[in-house]
Amino acid sequence: MLWPFNHFRKPRLAPAGTIEAIYGMIVTQAREPIFYRDLGVPDTVNGRFDLLLLHLWLLLRRLRTAQSGVELSQALFDRFCEDMDDNLREMGVGDQTVPKRMRAFGEAFYGRAQAYDQAYDQAVETDNEALAQAICKNILNGAGMDQARLLAAYAVTANADLGQTGDPALLLGAFKFPAPLREDEAS
Repeated sequence: MLWPFNHFRKPRLAPAGTIEAIYGMIVTQAREPIFYRDLGVPDTVNGRFDLLLLHLWLLLRRLRTAQSGVELSQALFDRFCEDMDDNLREMGVGDQTVPKRMRAFGEAFYGRAQAYDQAYDQAVETDNEALAQAICKNILNGAGMDQARLLAAYAVTANADLGQTGDPALLLGAFKFPAPLREDEAS
């Protein structure tokens, strides 16, 4: 009997499958072995979380300039939150603790996004050093500036590639993240 009222619903920007596909691309890229094997990202729950946040930030940063990007950004962030909630529950975190951990995840995301935005804005004016320092602090636990510089160069390249992607392709998930360079390739 509710079907006549469907027109009151807010229309979805993209089908759930598209959101899943785009979020899956973020997760897949964040799990690339080169980040852990060659670029010093700790292969831990925290290391994987921080690399996921970096890729989510890159895409959400680009979506700020896309027509209808706000809706997709929110859908991707919601999907990220669902994923984190699911992961906590799979790890056996109790119902009482999940909201506290989710709040911490949100604070981590917003804090890192702000730090990366500020550092990235400095990076385009000068060099990647501010972004490398933010990445070193947040992803590499304060150690490994050489790897942090490579990760910063990767982030700048990924941001540029996403910037070259047209809005329709971006909104449909028809884009790819670039391959990160290893230390021996970066000369």
